[in-house]
Amino acid sequence: MNGKRQTNQQRLASGTDGRGETPAAATGGAEPSVAMPATESPAFPEQLMEEVCSRENLQRAWKRVQGNKGGPGVDGMTIDVAKAFLREHWPAIRLQLLNGNYQPRPVKRVEIPKPDGGVRRLGVPCVVDRLIQQAVLQVLQEQWDSTFSEHSYGFRPGRSAHQAVAQAQCYIAEGYNVVVDLDLERFFDRVNHDILMSRVAARVTDKRVLKLIRAFLNAGVLEDGLIRPVEEGTPQGGPLSPFLSNIVLDDLDKELARRGHRFCRYADDCNIYVRSHRAGKRVMASITRFLTDKLRLKVNEAKSAVARPEGRKFLGFSIANDGSKRRIAPKALAKFKDRVRDVTCRTRGINLERIIKDLSPYLIGWRGYFGFCQTPRVLTNLEAWIRRRLRLYLWRQWQNGHKRFTELRRLGIAKFAASVAAGSPTGLWRMSGHPAVQHALRNHFFDALGLPRILVPGPA
Repeated sequence: MNGKRQTNQQRLASGTDGRGETPAAATGGAEPSVAMPATESPAFPEQLMEEVCSRENLQRAWKRVQGNKGGPGVDGMTIDVAKAFLREHWPAIRLQLLNGNYQPRPVKRVEIPKPDGGVRRLGVPCVVDRLIQQAVLQVLQEQWDSTFSEHSYGFRPGRSAHQAVAQAQCYIAEGYNVVVDLDLERFFDRVNHDILMSRVAARVTDKRVLKLIRAFLNAGVLEDGLIRPVEEGTPQGGPLSPFLSNIVLDDLDKELARRGHRFCRYADDCNIYVRSHRAGKRVMASITRFLTDKLRLKVNEAKSAVARPEGRKFLGFSIANDGSKRRIAPKALAKFKDRVRDVTCRTRGINLERIIKDLSPYLIGWRGYFGFCQTPRVLTNLEAWIRRRLRLYLWRQWQNGHKRFTELRRLGIAKFAASVAAGSPTGLWRMSGHPAVQHALRNHFFDALGLPRILVPGPA
């Protein structure tokens, strides 16, 4: 399932989520934690809105919204301004919520590039609406999460993309080494509101909460100065959207479990593992019919496939056909290099310390996610490539032979070697790999400037 995960990945890498404000799941070891779904589907109490508006719940919600540091919505109100606004106006807003007549503002349309081309269209709610969505999310998720499938990993407390990838790897190692990779076309834009609300209403009896969720779905989108009504979809960008998507796709999880399939789902990214291509084709056809007929969702046939695991990517990783290793997918590596090239662009005109300061958060976030791979040589090669990019940057900044000679000598290079390197007409990239330049700008030089390592040694 392309597109949807990369933001996720890069968000993990860059520290931004873009799909809401559900607490981050633990990114842990190779074995996924198993949360068995509850056998019953408990109805929520009539006084659910009072629980949403409780002081303790709202304090937790505000900390989450504040910690995510999202931008302003259509009202232009930042988090700092919203804090003062809420001190004055919250009693009136709370009364509207308890009376069931609160009306959310439209969301602001924001477009961000996808890793494989195109754009992802987000809908950013204003800060006050994000707070209310987060408060609703916390109450519903606390009571609902235990009823979700153990094979669902996305946007759930205590669950992570790493667990999903590790479980997929286990299936492949057991011999289920053909993957049915389903890509739902514009899933978040096409969720049917009536189907979604029927699932929520089956368990939520407080009509004020139902009305509020429907109001968030129908709030509209501000785009090009005009408010456009929304008749389907759960716009990405608000805290509640990922949870609502899990409610819709829980039907898919239960259908796959009923059929006895081995599968992993992270939000709208679902992989099913079978033993043969023939079985995979059957599963692809039948599940496509189920999604179309029962959930009114469309499978993107161009991006979906029945294939061997090495030929597909799942949450930024590709897995060996025998399940022995998980690797960083080629597209994820390409995007990483593109981002580093942008930050270390030779014409930026700032000092190396600032370059490293700008680059460090991205490297730390990327390492936190993709360090889960089992190919350390790839990581060491990337480290060497980053240092070479930085040597290239410095070599250009030194500009001329005299400056280059002086800097090489200052860094301990012998006079003859420094003069040969400084006078070389060789291009910048080749010079960044020159022995004299490499010796002058060794690993410890960059370590001293605070450049993070991508490969972190394990415990001795």
